[in-house]
Amino acid sequence: MNSQELFALARQAANRAYAPYSKFRVGAALLCEDGSVVTGVNVENRSFGLTICAERSALVTAVTQGKTRFKALAIACPDAAYPVSPCGACRQVISEFVPPDFPISFGGGDGKLVESTMAELFPHDALHELADS
Repeated sequence: MNSQELFALARQAANRAYAPYSKFRVGAALLCEDGSVVTGVNVENRSFGLTICAERSALVTAVTQGKTRFKALAIACPDAAYPVSPCGACRQVISEFVPPDFPISFGGGDGKLVESTMAELFPHDALHELADS
C-alpha cells in the first residue's frame, strides 16, 4: 500500500473524529506488518488536556489487537489549510514502536502530502536502552 492509499484511509477515518470544541478533525491510518490497517481519530474532551490524538488512538488500538510491528503511518487533517505534522506527544509515543527510518506522511485539506520519517520528525530520540533493562 502506498502513502496516497494510506492517506485516503486516514482521511476517511477523520470523518469519524469527535471534535466538537476545536472543529479540527484528524484521522490516522497505521499500516501493520501483517498488511492490515488500523485507523484512529482524535477524541476531544472539554478538558483539552484529556484529548486523545488520532495517531495515539490508532497505535493503542493496534496494540490492543496484539500488533506492535508497523510499516507506515499516514495522518490527515482535512480541516487544515496545510499539512499538519504529529504533535510532540504523538512523536514520543510513535517512537516507542518504530525505527528511525519509519515512513510517516501527513496532509491537510488540500490533499498535499509531506513524506517524512520518524528520525526527521524526532531527531534526538533517546532512552530506548530502558526497554532492554
